[in-house]
Amino acid sequence: MGSRVGVLVLSLVLVLGGGALGYWGHTAGDSVTVQDVRFEGTNGTTMSGHLYVPEGVSAESPAPGVLAVHGYVNTKQVQSPFATEYARRGYVVLALDQTGHGGSEPPAFANAFGGPDGLAYLQSRSMVENDSVALSGHSMGGWAITAAAAVHPQKYNAAVYQGSGPGPIPGFPIPNATAPNGSATFPRNVGVVFAEYDEFHWLMWGAAASDSATVLNADKTRAVFGIDDTVEEGRVYGSVGAGSARRLTTPATSHPGTHLSTAAVADSVEWLQRTVPTETDLSPTNQVWYWKELGTLLALFGAVLFVFPAGSLLLDRDPFSAAVATVPEAVTERSGWWYANAAVAALLPALTYYPAMILGDQVLSANALFPQTLTNGVAIWALVNTLLVVAFVGIWHVRRDGNGDAVARYGLGTGDNGGGVARALGVAVVVVGAVYLSLLAVDTLFNVDYRFWFVALKLLQPWHLGAFLLYLPVFGGFFVALGVLLHGRLRTPEASTSLRRAMATNAAVVVGGFVLLVGVQYVPLVLGHALAAPALALYAIVSLSFLPVLTLAALLSTYFYHRTGRVWTGAFLNAVLVTWFLVAGTATQAPV
Repeated sequence: MGSRVGVLVLSLVLVLGGGALGYWGHTAGDSVTVQDVRFEGTNGTTMSGHLYVPEGVSAESPAPGVLAVHGYVNTKQVQSPFATEYARRGYVVLALDQTGHGGSEPPAFANAFGGPDGLAYLQSRSMVENDSVALSGHSMGGWAITAAAAVHPQKYNAAVYQGSGPGPIPGFPIPNATAPNGSATFPRNVGVVFAEYDEFHWLMWGAAASDSATVLNADKTRAVFGIDDTVEEGRVYGSVGAGSARRLTTPATSHPGTHLSTAAVADSVEWLQRTVPTETDLSPTNQVWYWKELGTLLALFGAVLFVFPAGSLLLDRDPFSAAVATVPEAVTERSGWWYANAAVAALLPALTYYPAMILGDQVLSANALFPQTLTNGVAIWALVNTLLVVAFVGIWHVRRDGNGDAVARYGLGTGDNGGGVARALGVAVVVVGAVYLSLLAVDTLFNVDYRFWFVALKLLQPWHLGAFLLYLPVFGGFFVALGVLLHGRLRTPEASTSLRRAMATNAAVVVGGFVLLVGVQYVPLVLGHALAAPALALYAIVSLSFLPVLTLAALLSTYFYHRTGRVWTGAFLNAVLVTWFLVAGTATQAPV
């Protein structure tokens, strides 16, 4: 009891302390005010953003402005390293949620990604110098700022693309979205910060070869730079006064890694200072944004840590104690058979990942019931692996141990009249509900969420609730099946005796295949500047989030199985957390 209470207190300290540190980094030591803003865009669409206002800036003392737009399936918080550093140098920054992302209403891609509406709103603020505005976009956010520049050609002075470039993208039609191509004069004063190991060099700039150096001599790059030769990295071409200035830099990071790169942030800041100067001459390398990343990481870790002692302590109390049973004896020995089956269990989820994601994109596209394309892909993956587990456990059961109380042995005991299942669901609702309330408090106090990089727990929006309830049973079934696999079929006597050994073993089984999958894709990127399968770049980036999420799922499932002798509590906790993570953190493509 004492140790669990201690861990519970530690988790809350991490949540509050991390939130406070995140606030300090986000606001540059409280020298920048970060405001949540909502405004009406095209066709009455509600748009959301963070407005960064430097100290001393007002309607009476206006400053240059910057529209900063995130990429696909991200939100405004991901652009905070750039937005915070821009604001430190005197810019009023609107970090915009694209349509269908974060707090901006769906569908995604509508109204030219929301870019023109964001620029119009920024220009409407009296604290912004209307003749001194820049555009900044990462990945698909680059298409948003290109659209903004086309719709409002007189309302901006410069643009900086991070891991992006002007559109359009041949072969990638996006309904309801327009992003015109670039030229030697459009957009005005273009800075390109394109990572050396960017997964999308072939997509954004039409570089067909595997080496990223081809971005420097791709036809599209030469057209935007207005030259016939290979672009020289770091060289400034054209004239700022004429709007034809261009520069390309390639910091040593990846496409998503641009958000965590001090070099990428410095390159972006330097270009704005060159093209849309303020009265502040703070060096581009003087940065504090990473304190926000550290703070929100600590808060995220604290929120996750909270689940373990909170759930365990709740299981000590009536009526939730009905979810607890005796852990049955293991029926599996650590042998060659065990290693073979563990290898199959590790590899199949990784092998089915890309086919499932492609099916979700091309077959079960976003619709009124299941409105998120990426979540559809993950749901198909979960359903396929649920069916595989059922088939394999069924085969093992018939061949090895068809007799006996299989229900209890596999952790599927339900208690009297199903009371154990109902109590397990109650534990999940109460504990995750408490985590959600803590996020609401942290958002209110510090205006940050629980995140590291693009892995985040975010507040749900009203249009997320229906989707959450529809996706939840799919992931609930998957995590029940995963629990049966780990604790009913693969659990050994040694794992029954040692919780630490069980958690380490199960984490290795659950995430091991994805570690190999990421390695297969990313080792060629590091060595040869291209993924093993470049066309699957989006799914490769999404797979990175599977590593921490699946690790946590294995730890939760194992801990609460040892605590209760059943799979239900861990499965329900995982289902609610993962469904929340997916629905709140990705794009909503269909109107809801």
